[in-house]
Parts: sequence; C-alpha cells; structure tokens
Amino acid sequence: MRTCVGCKRRALIGELLRVVAVAGRVVVDEGRRLPGRGAWLHPDPDCLAKAERRRAFPRALRAPGALDAREVREHVGRTTPHHDPGTSPGSRGFKEAGRPVMSQP
Repeated sequence: MRTCVGCKRRALIGELLRVVAVAGRVVVDEGRRLPGRGAWLHPDPDCLAKAERRRAFPRALRAPGALDAREVREHVGRTTPHHDPGTSPGSRGFKEAGRPVMSQP
C-alpha cells in the first residue's frame, strides 16, 4: 500500500504511478527501478492537479526548488481513458444512487 501525493488516498502499488526527480524534472518510473526517492500518484489528471497545486512533488521527493512535471502530465494525458459525454466514467465521487459524495470540512 502507498499513498497518492495528490489525493492522499491509500492504494495498491499496481494502481499508482511511481515518479522520481531527475535533473529538476519529475519523470514517471514505469519499471519502478530508477534510483532515488520516489513518490506515488494515481494516473488521474485530478490527482496530478492537486499534487501540483499543493507543491507536493518537491516535498515528497525532497528536492530543492520547483520541479517540472511536464512529462508526468503528458503520461497521464496519454493513459487516461476518455469518455463520451453522457456516459459514466465510473463510480468515482458518487454514491450508489448517483448522489455526490459530501466532503468533510
């Protein structure tokens, strides 16, 4: 089990992307073999946006200064399934009857 740096939810390793800092950039470690400290992220644009907004990558990877996450954005954009309007992308964010999940303050 690992924790996503974007949404802070725990998930199995197989459901998350491992990312590492390499020369001032955040890169996806598809083989999970690159050296250095890694961070884990759901392959979801929402989780990526949250991680970037909270500046989670430099903190999680213990890297000084800002990191360029362009490669991760491109990877997530390629791997995210696209849904037609009017179809359900899944149960994410909705309860059993289609009502939105209420967040705690």
